[in-house]
Amino acid sequence: MNPLKAMLLAAPATVGGQAVIEGVMMRAGKRLAIAVRRPEGAIQVEVRPWFSLTRLPLLRKPFIRGFPILLETLVNGIKALNHSAKLAVDEEEDGELKPWHVTLTVVAALGMAIGLFVVLPHLFSAGMNAAGLGGDARTMSFQAWDGLFKLVLFTGYIYGISLIPDIKRVFQYHGAEHKVIWTYEQGQHLTPETARLRSRLHPRCGTAFLLFVLAISILLFAALVPLLLALYTPQTVILRHTYIVAIKIVLMVPISAVAYEMIKFAGRLGSGIFPKLLTGPGLLLQMLTTKEPDSAQLEVAIAALNSAVAAKR
Repeated sequence: MNPLKAMLLAAPATVGGQAVIEGVMMRAGKRLAIAVRRPEGAIQVEVRPWFSLTRLPLLRKPFIRGFPILLETLVNGIKALNHSAKLAVDEEEDGELKPWHVTLTVVAALGMAIGLFVVLPHLFSAGMNAAGLGGDARTMSFQAWDGLFKLVLFTGYIYGISLIPDIKRVFQYHGAEHKVIWTYEQGQHLTPETARLRSRLHPRCGTAFLLFVLAISILLFAALVPLLLALYTPQTVILRHTYIVAIKIVLMVPISAVAYEMIKFAGRLGSGIFPKLLTGPGLLLQMLTTKEPDSAQLEVAIAALNSAVAAKR
């Protein structure tokens, strides 16, 4: 068997998580636990089944599983955020989000992501071409402008929201999530004192996944768009750009699949130059998306992880 394929298939049991409003969601196997600090100070934990789109064996295969896992993660994350928001402000729960609510939210989130990171960069590159500062869509300069705009927009957005006090608290819980996961994975006793010593940066973070998506999309668009335009080019300018944008949107499915395998692979690498080169940009970006948590926030993350792991058994 190919060594890379063997490494991808023989993944150790891991946990993952997400920061929510005044809390942390942790997943272990087919269960997730949402721990939220209530306004009166108590930690409330709820354990739920993990909503999955990958029950079929085919959808769990490497280089296929990435996109359905992205969708199911969005669904579970949206539900966890909704639950935590109500608990954090001491509102009465009025039941789960309806399926159409979740579907509409996921579609809106994907639509916004496509608009910001596919359509808008393409229009920007077309503007650079019109201004005489770059070539048309067949050239590397067009794709270079596209990639540069995406990276600047992404990092600028992350930096901008990190200055908002409420978002900063979410980023602190993000840091708590990572520290507690590191503590668990290293077999240490889960206490705030032990977790505080661990890094708030983690190679399997969703931030790193998004960075992989951006990087792979830049490379793939630069290689495939000129090739596909050589095979077929619509005659009118509007149809041509619509055709290119449609190609880029369709390519986001395999791009997310490859990015998922890369982040899984990066999470299993040891020390060395190659692992540092592969994980370094994602870890650097996490300096913005994570903040140092306090002991109370670490307690919440520990409660979520303990409950998720206990429910898995």
